[in-house]
Amino acid sequence: MTKLKLGTIVDEKPVKVTVELPASLHRDLAAYAEILGRDTQQPVTDPTKLIAPMLERFMATDRAFRKALRGNQ
Repeated sequence: MTKLKLGTIVDEKPVKVTVELPASLHRDLAAYAEILGRDTQQPVTDPTKLIAPMLERFMATDRAFRKALRGNQ
């Protein structure tokens, strides 16, 4: 099993956002989805579904961001 930063994708009510990705990033996203699907045994049919969990994970592990949030409260 690969040690990916993402686990199972939670299905929640989404907010629609339009974003353009470079082709190379989309290829990497599709490859990540394939590997994640193999590891979790839950195929990811739409690689773009990984964008939100990846952003959540990135912000959750960004210490400077967390510190700034605490400072604003």
